Amino acid sequence: MKPVHVFNVIPSLPPALEGLRQLAYNLRWAWNHDTIELFRRLDSDLWESTGHNPVLMLGTIDQAQLEAAAKDESFLAQLDRLVKEMASYLSAESTWYRRTYAQTNGLLVAYFSAEFGLTECLNIFAGGLGVLAGDHLKSASNLGVPLVGVGLLYQQGYFRQYLNAAGWQQESYEDNDFQTLPVTRERRADGSAVTVEVAYPGRSVTAQVWRAQVGRISLFLLDSNLPANRPEDRVITDQLYGGDLEMRLKQEILLGIGGYRALEALGLEPTVYHMNEGHSAFLGLERVHRLKEKHGLSFHEAWEEASAGLIFTGHTPVPAGHDYFPASLMDRYFGDYIDRLGIGRGDFLALGRQNPANDAEQFCMTVLALRMAASRNGVSKLHGEVSRKMWKSIWPGVPEDEVPIGHVTNGVHFRSWISLEMNQLYDRYLGPKWREEHADAKVWQRVGGIPAEELWRTHERRRVRLVAFARHHLRLQLEHRGAPQSEIDAAGEALDPDALTIGFARRFATYKRATLLLRDIERLGRILNHAERPVQILFAGKAHPRDDAGKELIQRIVGLAQQKEFRRRLVFLEDYDMGVARYLVQGSDIWLNTPLRPLEASGTSGMKALANGAINLSTLDGWWDEAWRAAASENQFIGWAIGRGERYDNAEYQDQVESAALYDLLEHDIVPAFYDRGADGVPRRWIANMKGSISHLCPLFNMQRVVKQYAADSYVTAHERYQRLTAEKSARAKALAAWISRIRANWAQVRVERIAALAATELAVGSQIQVRAWIRLGAIPTDEVAVELYLGRLDSGGEITGGVAIPMQPAGQSPEGFCIFEAAAVPCTRSGLHGYTVRVLPFHPDEAKTFLPGLITWADAK
Repeated sequence: MKPVHVFNVIPSLPPALEGLRQLAYNLRWAWNHDTIELFRRLDSDLWESTGHNPVLMLGTIDQAQLEAAAKDESFLAQLDRLVKEMASYLSAESTWYRRTYAQTNGLLVAYFSAEFGLTECLNIFAGGLGVLAGDHLKSASNLGVPLVGVGLLYQQGYFRQYLNAAGWQQESYEDNDFQTLPVTRERRADGSAVTVEVAYPGRSVTAQVWRAQVGRISLFLLDSNLPANRPEDRVITDQLYGGDLEMRLKQEILLGIGGYRALEALGLEPTVYHMNEGHSAFLGLERVHRLKEKHGLSFHEAWEEASAGLIFTGHTPVPAGHDYFPASLMDRYFGDYIDRLGIGRGDFLALGRQNPANDAEQFCMTVLALRMAASRNGVSKLHGEVSRKMWKSIWPGVPEDEVPIGHVTNGVHFRSWISLEMNQLYDRYLGPKWREEHADAKVWQRVGGIPAEELWRTHERRRVRLVAFARHHLRLQLEHRGAPQSEIDAAGEALDPDALTIGFARRFATYKRATLLLRDIERLGRILNHAERPVQILFAGKAHPRDDAGKELIQRIVGLAQQKEFRRRLVFLEDYDMGVARYLVQGSDIWLNTPLRPLEASGTSGMKALANGAINLSTLDGWWDEAWRAAASENQFIGWAIGRGERYDNAEYQDQVESAALYDLLEHDIVPAFYDRGADGVPRRWIANMKGSISHLCPLFNMQRVVKQYAADSYVTAHERYQRLTAEKSARAKALAAWISRIRANWAQVRVERIAALAATELAVGSQIQVRAWIRLGAIPTDEVAVELYLGRLDSGGEITGGVAIPMQPAGQSPEGFCIFEAAAVPCTRSGLHGYTVRVLPFHPDEAKTFLPGLITWADAK
């Protein structure tokens, strides 16, 4: 039954409590313990039952409770203090960004992501990618970085997980009620809703714009569920990662193109666009299209101008994790759009292909993003290496270690994840500076001064709360599953608040190997059920709805947990979300991670755990690989590594070896250290390990360090580059595009004609070599190329490995008209068999990309 009139009911707050509305609609509360405690104080049970949603809570609470709070002088004093604190925070002039980049004018970064994990009540995220995006916005807010977020407001978001009687994962979807979420509809001055239109085959789709305020940062979210749209278009923003391939394309068109237009409609003009994964890569094409229109440019001129301000961060080293669309689908959705871009169909499809000439290759969003962006990075050192290997064919002729994909290792927003008790402990012993300067190593060195007993008691309280939460959660899920009453009653005895507690919580993809610890059930049983040194494990995580192999892993764990031998020692917690995650990372003693190297791009759950005092136990993959190796080189304990990064061709053998190593670590190192207690019952050796982990890792693996790194290495640089190219009616962008066109037309003439060979075949360490090369440049001037000596050790196949590029300088012309370049006094610093060659690259002061695909000439090896 359709209504004849629609109206919205909003909370009725006494005037004295109006400040609660301000606090509720700014997601700063999600990382401010004092504000959360204020809402808990209003009604603790309601805070829990509303899913930690203050907007829903204020609309649900009994009016009498509000009236009572309005007369409570203590409550009003706390409310007044928090409202003033937030106002001071929002209006602060002396932020890190303003102090550091006072001379940088006009920078605005638009951060695009398909998902944002800000808090559990705003269900528009699936996992680590979204939580990372949410943490990025929170840290940008704290640092004062001029940034806005852009995403989609999903009607149902990601699924809720529950298990049937057989332990098989089931999915349910619940509608998000936008009216009771901490989001507001964007409106124009006349009160009308801000909307954008995006062309789809045979029609336009309209999306309205919502705002979630994240401290100082605005996150704009698009919603297609409007009566003006067709039924099949209203559900474009229905489910995150739901539907078929065509639905994915529809979502990514709306995110990239619609998101770009939303910022235009809001009057915002970002100079830098940051694509968090390839889902939003179409924004680059829309930017080209708009710059063409605005500045009167050709496609290639607009491409260079757009590229200057584009940054791309990739997140997955698994080929299946990237979006590919067949040419027929791209034709259907982009036929008219290609005409507006001013290029041909073949040139358009080539933008998304590793090999532009391969008509059989599908259009890949990651390839489009890599080709367009002037700056590209993975999310850990190892992931950067893997990404260079994966995508090297985009830059033919470029050595793998020079493929222009760097890395910015992930971090986490500590204030969102550290428990209230640990916050208070850090306040006392690290001082208030720790809240604002997460990346300051000197601050974290003070962890050594925390009394062992106090740190241990603080951590023990969180373990006790984790056990209480797990028992309650387990009881509810057993009741929902229809389990026997005896099994439900036994949930109250599950786990031991004093036992060594291992946490494992993440997406249940097979490469994460959640069951590596279960390969030897008898040995595991002996470890868990030791009479004097018991161990317990809590598992949580969701498998993708179409990943039956991942669901089988969950089913196996649940089946084992139901056996009498493991019922008190092993628990699987359903419906893993940010709320469950907090209990786990705050209460676990060990954080277990077992991915198959090198398939974990980074991983961040272990970073959240370490800041709460848990110690990491992981295979050497993602962030843990660089953290552990760096600490080992300094002889610094930070946690345990399962293996040393070995890789075997036989996956079964790999699992066997690493599971045995895991059991050995538990039996011989971890369990004995945990239960090595003094007369006071305090495990001082374990606490020393906790302190070493916190003090060494927290300054490095936090989101403040990440955002500062992006600001310094990408945002400000990209902004200045874009400003240069757009100045004086885009004169430099036009000149750069013309230069690239001329270089491409003449590059076939470039050739290394000859190189002066060394007279000696043996040189002592410390000797210097001088190399001359004769280069044919044809119509290309000398100052438009970079000639480099490429020198390095030889591997067993006679190939240069780990080569170093050394600039060669012009040294005149030969009688034949060749340009002579030389590298003089190059020292030999290491012994062994070395080799060198010479290469030629295009050079232009305004070209940000280190390598232009296809434009590199090497000397022919004789």
